[in-house]
Amino acid sequence: MLTTGLPGYVDLAKRAARAAAAAIERHRPDDTNIELKADDSPVTIADKEAEQAIRQLLQAEVPTHAIWGEEYGRQQSEDSQYLWLLDPIDGTKSWISGLPFWSIQIGLQHAGQMVAGVSYAPALNELAWTARGHGAWLNDRQLATSPVSEIKHCRLSAGNLGTLAADSDGWAAYGRFVSQCNRIRGYGDYYHYHRLAAGQLDAVVESDVNILDIAVLTLLVEEAGGKFTDLSGRPVSLESTSVLAAGSAELHTKILTQLHTDA
Repeated sequence: MLTTGLPGYVDLAKRAARAAAAAIERHRPDDTNIELKADDSPVTIADKEAEQAIRQLLQAEVPTHAIWGEEYGRQQSEDSQYLWLLDPIDGTKSWISGLPFWSIQIGLQHAGQMVAGVSYAPALNELAWTARGHGAWLNDRQLATSPVSEIKHCRLSAGNLGTLAADSDGWAAYGRFVSQCNRIRGYGDYYHYHRLAAGQLDAVVESDVNILDIAVLTLLVEEAGGKFTDLSGRPVSLESTSVLAAGSAELHTKILTQLHTDA
């Protein structure tokens, strides 16, 4: 029987994430058969087998849906309205290093809009899920973002910033913004988005991501009450490579203005 409806798709994503976790569990960082992709990022046998496990379940239950995965690319389908976005190990470098900051990302778009997904971090036992209009959840707890609206109270976490650092004007504006924040951390990968959605951080900035890293997390933050765009303030799309996410729309607007204001 085909899985249908947002609750059904969330359930399918949860089962697929657990299947991926089981595939990953069969491997250890000292037995990874590490390869380098064209962009010099690592890929391991665990990444590949995890994505295969996800694809196998999706293809069995929703065979008409398209799939785009980190390791095996984009598979078209007869129903172009639905697209599953997969990153079987988001944070492969963390996984290789034995750090717990890696996750399994499985999201679903319908007609170009994120509608459901799961962000599963087995090492820390965090299963976050979301569906449009159904809120954002972490394990059995509904999430809500922080209402902080002033930069001086902002708890910021920054991820990859290489591209921003190479832009002298942008980097200077970012520095002025950081100097006004209450606290600065650099959690990275899925972890700071879970904390943002839970109200434990107030903003996240990254300049070097791809949609498979953040697809589910955009909806998770928004359904928890936050605002999530790229660094120019544009809605996130399949082509997005940067993030400005905040727990409140007011804080997001103030940060965006700060990042685009000359000294």
